[in-house]
Amino acid sequence: MAVLCLGAAAPASSPVSQLAGRYSEHFLNGMVDGSTYWADNIVEVASIDARHAFVRLSLEFYNGHQCALSGVATAEGRALVYHEPADGVGEGKCHLRLTHDGARLGIDDDGGSCSIYCGARGTLSNISLPWKSKRPISYLTRLKASHEYADALAAWRKTKDAQ
Repeated sequence: MAVLCLGAAAPASSPVSQLAGRYSEHFLNGMVDGSTYWADNIVEVASIDARHAFVRLSLEFYNGHQCALSGVATAEGRALVYHEPADGVGEGKCHLRLTHDGARLGIDDDGGSCSIYCGARGTLSNISLPWKSKRPISYLTRLKASHEYADALAAWRKTKDAQ
């Protein structure tokens, strides 16, 4: 008599819970005149519910250029994906993906779809921050009181209600 043992597979970790936190990188940046300065790249991911998270990015690039974006991302497979609403700055063209990619937090906008949120030397294509920089967001109450959070939730609810 053969005995078949069936075990339930452990549920895959939700990208919302896996990615929630603050990531940062402090680095020496430069200006076209040869001068240097210290800069910080910061990504915040704050859980809204089991499938959605508020995402805020502030990234620095050469010569003082920046990328800044905030919105509500949805769990899609093993990633959190931000789909800009059609009435957004980029008219719905921006699609940003955040993933845990080995020792890095991977950020990618599918070939430049979010470039409108960046200065001339900035990009959200194939960017990463060190995974080991991940920390809990100690200022979550303040983050949730920010205008970026309120605006992102309002845009998300408007899109969600229209579906």
